[in-house]
Amino acid sequence: MPRFALLVEYHGAPFAGWQRQNDQPSVQGTIEAALAKIEPGEHTIGAAGRTDAGVHATGQVAHCDLQRDWDPFRLSEALNYHLKPNPVAIMDCARVDDEWHARFGALERQYLFRLIARRAPLTSEAGQMWRVNHALDAGAMQAGADRLIGLHDFTTFRSSICQSKSPVKTLDSLQVVEIPRAVGTEYQFHIRARSFLHNQVRSFVGTLERVGSGRWTPDDVTKALEAKDRAACGPVCPPQGLYLAAVTYPNDPFAA
Repeated sequence: MPRFALLVEYHGAPFAGWQRQNDQPSVQGTIEAALAKIEPGEHTIGAAGRTDAGVHATGQVAHCDLQRDWDPFRLSEALNYHLKPNPVAIMDCARVDDEWHARFGALERQYLFRLIARRAPLTSEAGQMWRVNHALDAGAMQAGADRLIGLHDFTTFRSSICQSKSPVKTLDSLQVVEIPRAVGTEYQFHIRARSFLHNQVRSFVGTLERVGSGRWTPDDVTKALEAKDRAACGPVCPPQGLYLAAVTYPNDPFAA
């Protein structure tokens, strides 16, 4: 059975997350239903990451096995036709080896979190960013972020329902970028690691927002990390600002 890698973009608002649900819409279930339209039967696809309800993706990667050896471009076009009107799109498609795996073959995952500080509610970008109505200090947030880089026990920043075998992870990079806008200021958190714990990124950003607002200091981030206690974490921020931005592989399946 030919195997194909899919580069997937989606708006997470209508979905209960990536993973297939019995009674709620999911991104995985939506793509599998589209696959069944072009090749009748049951389909099960794998993905690089299982995003939560309301979380978006601009660079999710999945793989599927099909009976027909499709031309990758025609496969992506057919899937996009059958995905309508759902906010899911196949951005690229590539034929890969039978053993290639979207999850287990990944070297690194990159997430983006978008936060905006402004008084007025969001309209055209509603559901795409977390809005706070007070000013933030990007330098202080970066100083707090720097305390999280490296190999640590991230129990403090781990959901109580996380299924990972160990809370010990290596955080490769956490960069805070300040972007002035016509109204307010956007703050982007660019985060890279081989793998993440459940709610780890949202726990990071919720904690760093406290630093940016002046309620915490960067030293408080260190204390929270060293506590290895979920109760020491700052608030978990809402999902709508989070994007799975990219997944890195030893050999990019979508490289020209």
